[in-house]
Amino acid sequence: MSYFIYLASQSPRRSQLLEQIGVAHKLLLPGPDEDAESLEAVRGAEAPARYVARVTGLKLDAAVLRLQRQALPDAPVLCADTTVCLGRDMLGKPKDKADAVRILQRLGGQSHRVLTAVAVQQGARRVAAVSESWVRFAPMSLAQIQAYVVTDEPMGKAGAYGVQGRAAAHIEKIRGSYSGIMGLPLFETAALLRLLGVRC
Repeated sequence: MSYFIYLASQSPRRSQLLEQIGVAHKLLLPGPDEDAESLEAVRGAEAPARYVARVTGLKLDAAVLRLQRQALPDAPVLCADTTVCLGRDMLGKPKDKADAVRILQRLGGQSHRVLTAVAVQQGARRVAAVSESWVRFAPMSLAQIQAYVVTDEPMGKAGAYGVQGRAAAHIEKIRGSYSGIMGLPLFETAALLRLLGVRC
């Protein structure tokens, strides 16, 4: 029985979501010598679900090596990755504010998919799942988009928005996992952790 897990993610939202279901965790973050961003590169015409599962697996590989290198106490290691897509077209994190405006203009008045993959490893055992949800934005004027972008909330977020923030004022409908859209689907995450003996 493990009394805590390692969270290999810089997302404060994922940390908050683990706290919500009572999972004690410690951060296991990439060091300055690791090129974490390169793990998120898309390979050709990769399907979004395959992409998000592959990237999560690569992040977990890197985190498990990090755990071993630092000779830390053994405990399950959790990684997750989220992608937003219109059809097969993946909309990643905006490069700058102009890119955030462009992405949000595409999402306005449309339904899009949010895919979040979760993978957990303890010792040689690895378990994983992918959560799929749908979000529909109301049509947004350029002025509304710019007013949202100027808050800086879209930066660092797949699809240039956070469902738990000001973007909620423009979201008409959600189908699927609210926590999955935030970045960590709690139902799937809890099920995976229980398989590895973590109480939640």
